[in-house]
Amino acid sequence: MIKQIRTRYAPSPTGYLHIGGARTALFSYLFAKHNNGKFIFRIEDTDFARNVPGGEKSQLDNLSWLGIIPDESPEKPNKKFGNYRQSEKLDIYNSYVQKMLEDGTAYKAFDTTDELLLQKEEQEKKGQFSFRYDRHWLKLSSSDQKKREDSGEFVVRVLLPKNKEYIWNDLVRGKISFNSDEIGDWVIKKSDGNPTYNFAVVIDDYEMEISHVFRGEEHIANTPKQLAIYELFNWKKPEFGHLTIITNTEGKKLSKRDTSLNQFIEDYKIQGYCPEAIFNFLALLGWTHENSVELMSREELIKSFDYKRLSKSPSKFDIQKMDWFAKKYMKNEPNKIMKNKLLFSKGQDENWKDIFLNTYKENSKNIEDLQNNIKIYEVDKIVGNYLRNEVTETFKEIFLSVEFNINNIQLAIDQTKLKCNVSGKNLFIPIRQMTTGLDHGPELAKAIFLFGELKVKLRLKNDN
Repeated sequence: MIKQIRTRYAPSPTGYLHIGGARTALFSYLFAKHNNGKFIFRIEDTDFARNVPGGEKSQLDNLSWLGIIPDESPEKPNKKFGNYRQSEKLDIYNSYVQKMLEDGTAYKAFDTTDELLLQKEEQEKKGQFSFRYDRHWLKLSSSDQKKREDSGEFVVRVLLPKNKEYIWNDLVRGKISFNSDEIGDWVIKKSDGNPTYNFAVVIDDYEMEISHVFRGEEHIANTPKQLAIYELFNWKKPEFGHLTIITNTEGKKLSKRDTSLNQFIEDYKIQGYCPEAIFNFLALLGWTHENSVELMSREELIKSFDYKRLSKSPSKFDIQKMDWFAKKYMKNEPNKIMKNKLLFSKGQDENWKDIFLNTYKENSKNIEDLQNNIKIYEVDKIVGNYLRNEVTETFKEIFLSVEFNINNIQLAIDQTKLKCNVSGKNLFIPIRQMTTGLDHGPELAKAIFLFGELKVKLRLKNDN
């Protein structure tokens, strides 16, 4: 019986938080919270050449922005589970490697890169195009082995049993199995002394008592290797669930070279998307509510999350759908909060700000959209040609005779409609061009009001 549900997200600090990583973290988080468990964040940072300064902080900051807060991390460690960075655990990994060497479940292999290539070529000549390491291929004398060992020219490989089936019931895909003969004796310790991913991750998961692992489908082939380590140490293994790929709108797997959409959470953070909208959208990128509900709060998602409803089919990242979510959340964001995120001109009072937000936020997907719309009204004067006709002259006469407020502007529009017997674009376009210098915009009366009395009346009076 599992003492407590414990899931984890374990990125490398090699860059910003990617959509795929964010979704993996989110599903791991939702599963843990749904089951009153713990969500763990740790760092796999032993590939020192690829580590980026600030990479760990960036991952944590972006997860926090989304609302995915780890219960444990390098910043919030639980001493019971040791260190949360692999670079701080090298002695621990080496101790397990040494135990395997002593138990005879691992061995030192002295092949050079060139020798491995030669072995691969010989296998291909025999029609074996999927390379499998042959532990009996390299023939070295004891003295040659010692020379290579003394100079550090060796790796440590796991001694896999022959014709052994590694089987697990995947949380997403059902039963999956691999035969050990398809895998071969793989490296658990590299020549530089560092552990390989498939070895270190097992030690981490075991020592941190991880009960369930959710990750991308690219890790399916890694799972039998990891199961082998669990069995060799006679450890209880976690449950595994492999999530389907995320594709672009054309159905192709997302590539970081694909510039058709932003793929990093940082991009959406900078543009001022509501994090709750991204949280909601990502949760439906490979999972569905039993009643097909789409708009859900964090609490509702936690309550509803059932891993059995994780999709077995690829998930399409539809930016238009995401922007639909973003607009829904922007619409419900309190003006008081949004005002603190925007830069307004000094002359724009609280009433102006509220009217602007109520006019624009429903059709804005992020703060960047709103900020760009604010700029429309920050011009020194309204410019642009317009065609004078009965509609414009009638509106001008009525407009200049009433007090400047939204109700009176709307009244002037309505009276122009009646007097000129026009409607639709024949009414709105001439008035909009005359008063704002624009062809398109939000509700006309509010658009005129937002430009301000001084600018609008100055434009109309100067055209007399």
